Amino acid sequence: MSHVQYMQRIRDYYLGQGYEKPYVWAHFEDVAFTPLKKPLSKSTVTLFSTSDVSVRREAGSALPPSETTVGEVYSVPWNTPVAELYSRQESFDRYATSLDDIDSYLPITRLREFVAAGRIGAVSRNFHNINRGYSQKLMLETSAPAALAKCRAEGADVAILTPV
Repeated sequence: MSHVQYMQRIRDYYLGQGYEKPYVWAHFEDVAFTPLKKPLSKSTVTLFSTSDVSVRREAGSALPPSETTVGEVYSVPWNTPVAELYSRQESFDRYATSLDDIDSYLPITRLREFVAAGRIGAVSRNFHNINRGYSQKLMLETSAPAALAKCRAEGADVAILTPV
């Protein structure tokens, strides 16, 4: 098989951890997607991920509370060099993949190239991480409104969502 059986692996993982019920994926009848109001070449794009990407710090340095609290949305300046970024993610299949290549799950280099080529108008001041808690209620009541506030504060016309 040439691809990771992600959904089945998640189900197997939760059952293997002793949970009585299989993992239930979020499902929403109404989704807040909307047509673009202007071309991408004139739009400001922002990026959200569940990858727990952070800036490398000196050994022993504490993470800010926003990066450790489940449900929080925290921001990293877009101009942070990729070499200074890493994922603190611990919940991924280490046997099937790695998180060494930031651009494989957080396409900041590609989006910078798209700005330079005029394919998108601009990127927002920051990209953002959502500390997920595998809770639909937490996402709806805390994370989603915080993410929307970040979009509005930074003038984003388009949001790209990347899960890990």
